[in-house]
Amino acid sequence: MEALIRLAFALLARLPLRVNHALGAGLGWLAWGLRTDLRRVSLINLGLCFPEQDAGWHRRVARASLMETGKTLTEAPWLWHAGPQRIAALRQAGEGEAHLTEALTQGRGAFFVSPHLGSWEYSGLQAVSFGPMTNLYRPPRMQALDAPLREARQATGAQLVPTDRRGIRLIKEALARGEIVGMLPDQTPKGAQGVFAPFFGQPAMTMTLLPKLAAHRHTPVVFAFAERLPRGLGYRYRCIPAPEAIYDQDPQVAATAVNHAAEALIRQCPEQYMWSYKRFKVRPADTPGRY
Repeated sequence: MEALIRLAFALLARLPLRVNHALGAGLGWLAWGLRTDLRRVSLINLGLCFPEQDAGWHRRVARASLMETGKTLTEAPWLWHAGPQRIAALRQAGEGEAHLTEALTQGRGAFFVSPHLGSWEYSGLQAVSFGPMTNLYRPPRMQALDAPLREARQATGAQLVPTDRRGIRLIKEALARGEIVGMLPDQTPKGAQGVFAPFFGQPAMTMTLLPKLAAHRHTPVVFAFAERLPRGLGYRYRCIPAPEAIYDQDPQVAATAVNHAAEALIRQCPEQYMWSYKRFKVRPADTPGRY
């Protein structure tokens, strides 16, 4: 199985990026046209998060989101095989990148926090250009994917660490050296590692790990995503500083700040958010399920 996965990755990596993206968009279009569960969940999430928009807007954004998610699937092997120089060449002038460079000058390290928006594979690979980087890594469910993913995501120099005590220790050591730590803020945390906090007005189980680690030394936190440009022309960063409330000792207040910062980015480019993820699957007690 691992050999077949590596072969598929290699074939996708050989395509021109524009063609690769067209293939991914086609897969997303099929997911929409075949009325898959991905389509159903996307429409539910958009209805919950943007109730002020009409059904036509929900359908347009859901369809575009699935096409962008398809590009995420096909472009990942391309990016993994591209190498540092080609990765760097795809970076176009962005917005707010100074927030990260200024944060690193403080000598306390910085958190680079990217939701499932735009090309998070690109941002994870290219952000090492700002400085040494450590990324939290949750192994995939399919074991055969683990080794290829680890190798690929460390190809430009980033270090992957597990979401356990050892990983937390390595993160603290990286921050002590003034380095960057990458995190995804919108995955549902396991066990008791989160609290319910509003996300687009809906209660969502939200990570508390980021605020806890950041509060220890008041480490700067920058939220960012790599916007995918049309026709394979590249990517551009959009970065914003985290609200001060992310350092609050109240986990609820801090988690709400995490979600508000993620929302601010998503509103800039809702078509490139992965609305097919069941963000509201975990629900407060005695409340009905969403899916």
